[in-house]
Amino acid sequence: MAGSWMAAPRPLLLSLLVAVLAVAADVANAGHAKPLTPGGRVVHDNHGKFTAGPWKPAHATFYGGRDGSGTTAGACGYKDTRTQGYGVQTVAVSTVLFGDGTACGGCYEVRCVDSPSGCKPDAAALVVTVTDLCPPKDQWCKPPREHFDLSMPAFLQIAQEKAGIVPISYRRVACVKQGGIRYTITGNKYFNMVTITNVGGAGDIAAVSVKGSKRVKWTEMKRNWGQVWQTGEDLTCESLTFRVMTSDHRKATSWHVLPADWKFGVTYQASKNF
Repeated sequence: MAGSWMAAPRPLLLSLLVAVLAVAADVANAGHAKPLTPGGRVVHDNHGKFTAGPWKPAHATFYGGRDGSGTTAGACGYKDTRTQGYGVQTVAVSTVLFGDGTACGGCYEVRCVDSPSGCKPDAAALVVTVTDLCPPKDQWCKPPREHFDLSMPAFLQIAQEKAGIVPISYRRVACVKQGGIRYTITGNKYFNMVTITNVGGAGDIAAVSVKGSKRVKWTEMKRNWGQVWQTGEDLTCESLTFRVMTSDHRKATSWHVLPADWKFGVTYQASKNF
């Protein structure tokens, strides 16, 4: 009898032990659970700075005028790269690099190589921002080619105009910007389009969310084209906060960057950047 009485509780004790260990594991892991963005994406930790990528081979041509005319707008949604902080140190990239607008705002370091007659001697590498698409009808920009159609002022810093096209080495680098991220809303209260400029770090944008000070909860926006993001939420009469995530999963939150009496077509600058 004594032996039977001692053996009976073992399954119960084992079940209790398993339950206790499971609860302990849940508690231990609770602090490591990954929070989500409003759209369900995992929020990654913001450690470190954007790291430059490896050097790769490609070719470069140029377009526009010697003063950069004809290059200050384009497929990324920028209205005037001169007034929006990019100047004419810009590039239209081939379809493979453009990625349906995901490359817009990203920065590349470019240097002319392996062409003694085309490269300018001792020319330093230059950094350009993606602001446009080189259409695939251009033979050099057809997939799967990785190609850089530089603004003429940028091209002339590293190569001779008579060369027309030169071999280059390129790599992704961090975008260095002065001041905070800038936001401009156009459209109307039922269809808001937000152009986001002056983004540092990776420079490109992978996701954007907006939050109002009253009615509007965190709402994930959709890419309209390039660096223009849209929402059908009524954002009027509220102070607006934007959260921007770049392609390397780093985030910057511009708290109340637009005042409650913000206006369509006016650009507002945050105090924070990457």
